[in-house]
Amino acid sequence: MKPPGARRLRPGVILFDLLSALLDSWSLWDDIAGGRALGRRWRMEYLKLTYAAGAYVRYRDLVADSAEAVGLPGRAAHELEARWAELAPWPGAGRVLRELAAEGRRLGVVTNCSEAMGQRAADLVDAPFEAVVTAESAGFYKPDARIYAAGAKAMNAAPDEVLFVAGSPFDVVGANAAGFAVVWHNPAGLRSPAAEATANAVFDDLRELATLLA
Repeated sequence: MKPPGARRLRPGVILFDLLSALLDSWSLWDDIAGGRALGRRWRMEYLKLTYAAGAYVRYRDLVADSAEAVGLPGRAAHELEARWAELAPWPGAGRVLRELAAEGRRLGVVTNCSEAMGQRAADLVDAPFEAVVTAESAGFYKPDARIYAAGAKAMNAAPDEVLFVAGSPFDVVGANAAGFAVVWHNPAGLRSPAAEATANAVFDDLRELATLLA
């Protein structure tokens, strides 16, 4: 775990990336791809396409395009959608978030997916989210500053009142540029010197977030 930086982390509002920071979507993508190596290639291609998209285009199309780019059939996107309920929270995620809420923290989500899939995925975490902002509802994909701004607006908060819990290196950089304090929950073991240097803290177990904020 990278220790927190000089900026004191005592936020009243915490926004979370959903599909990497709170849910282990990596395992589902790997299973659909038939193995971890191809699943990771597919997911990283998807992240590259998504984070370059800017304005919202249909989420399923980005998933299908990234599948075809690494040699998988485009129908993998339909299988992902059909098996969406198999997404599982990272260990302890729901309990950690419920405890944070009990301490008076206000929780929300900013996620790169469709409205329907974002709402369904958020329900799997079993946490008291006040807002779930999706790329479809905001009209933009992360790391466009406007989706982060939509997240802060949905929580009636200024950027300097928000801590963002990122799940990917792109998210770390994007949320920081939007004016949020950022920590990176990185259980997938991704490497990014730029994100590691930017985040206030990096950890691989979400239960460390509570310790960080104590």
